[in-house]
Amino acid sequence: MYPLWDALAAAKKLRWVELSHPLDNSSPYWSGIPEGAVELGKTVYDWGMPQLDCLIQSFKFPGQFGTHIDFPGHFIKDAPLSEAYGAKDLVFPLCVLDVTAQVAEDPCYAVTVEDIKNYEAKYGPIPDGAFVALYTGWSARWPDMDALSGIAVDGSENFPGWSLEALQYIYEERSAAANGHEALDTDASRIAAAAGDLACERYVLGKGKVQIEVLCNLDKVPPAGAVLVAAYPRIAGATGLPVRVWAIVEE
Repeated sequence: MYPLWDALAAAKKLRWVELSHPLDNSSPYWSGIPEGAVELGKTVYDWGMPQLDCLIQSFKFPGQFGTHIDFPGHFIKDAPLSEAYGAKDLVFPLCVLDVTAQVAEDPCYAVTVEDIKNYEAKYGPIPDGAFVALYTGWSARWPDMDALSGIAVDGSENFPGWSLEALQYIYEERSAAANGHEALDTDASRIAAAAGDLACERYVLGKGKVQIEVLCNLDKVPPAGAVLVAAYPRIAGATGLPVRVWAIVEE
């Protein structure tokens, strides 16, 4: 009688995959954020209170915390922030680029246009409005901040990510809507060091796109055919927010 209810019942029979890390007070965040920026689950109204017997907590966290979404205004002055995106803007066809073999050889590997073209030769062109996720295997390092950053003996950071050319391809040659990755930053560390900036992240946000960082479980979804859904609190003016992300996979 109600087609949408039937569609939901059918969707619930598919496989749903969590793509976001759980967060607690010991979860890592960027060292540039001041100490004390995270305070999750603080009790502000406890059991046994005479007005109402219930528990209320407060939560304090930076926008860029854990698995999180970045809006253009994070890097681009006066660019759109969280309130610019509606519910329909947060559901995407999901494409997963697997570069784990390359990262095993080079932890600073940056995905190339050739990698993407090889993907498309197998699975077809990246569709309009796609979320393109980079699977590197890096999420296994969560929640160790030094491991996520790939800190070497000399103190340098070493982790994989995007190249500018690859991002230009998915956004200019294709019409992707967003990108994501398991590492803390968009740019492969070697590229960031050479540029002296997070130039790849600046490009993405400068294009008016969004990205999701610190994803997980990308090994549990197929390279093509799944749908990604992202959800976050409707906090106006946010440059970024922790995000709940999941994929719906047709078996």
